[in-house]
Amino acid sequence: MLPFNEKGRFGRYVLLAGVIASASFAVTAAQAGECPADQKKPGVRQPVDLKPVGVTDTVIAMIDVDKEQGIKDRTLRMRKLVVEPGGIVPWHSHGERPAIIYIIEGEINEYASNCAVLIPHKAGDVVAETKDISHWWKNLGDKTVVLLSSDLLKDPADHTM
Repeated sequence: MLPFNEKGRFGRYVLLAGVIASASFAVTAAQAGECPADQKKPGVRQPVDLKPVGVTDTVIAMIDVDKEQGIKDRTLRMRKLVVEPGGIVPWHSHGERPAIIYIIEGEINEYASNCAVLIPHKAGDVVAETKDISHWWKNLGDKTVVLLSSDLLKDPADHTM
């Protein structure tokens, strides 16, 4: 155990260094899987008519945020998506449905409307899906991908992935 008294300054410095190193790693992991700056272009990828393939979409929980917080016409939803090898999450927009995705297992590729190249995501990545993004995803690997999705629905009957 590290001492934390006047004689234990070294211990405090080691602890502080560990905290800083951990925070730096967390920031790097959260920013992984982004579109390279030189590839960002609005409307570079057009909608494609794809159906869901090999995707299981399970709603884990929902909160009516109008009743809970007074935020009109919104529902906070958390889902678990499992995407099998070759699986497709079809084209969808986040114009009225911001979301945050956390990749738990596997690797998956995103085809975003504002990025000229595909964006790979791996376990540990976090993706913010904002109003300016429309996209689709595909599991090009040979392992199942598991992710958590939390979104702020305008229409609770919206079954868009």
